[in-house]
Amino acid sequence: MAIVTVRYWAAAKDAAGVSEQRVTAATLAAALAAVTESPDRARLRDVIARSSFVVDGAPVGRRAAETVQLRDGDVVEVLPPFAGG
Repeated sequence: MAIVTVRYWAAAKDAAGVSEQRVTAATLAAALAAVTESPDRARLRDVIARSSFVVDGAPVGRRAAETVQLRDGDVVEVLPPFAGG
């Protein structure tokens, strides 16, 4: 298991109520589950479902979150869709 920082941007930050948090997880899927496990995180779950992710500067793209392995010290960026151009 790795200790990682999950950093929220825009609507994700608003839904989380914090700009970042630390969790222990082996995969991106586990990290996302950890930050949304609380019943009061329904809005954050909705935002995450529409978001893209960057792990230590590398876009996750279309890879399944279960296949993205995390290492100690990784930073997971949660990037919700942005409006405008």
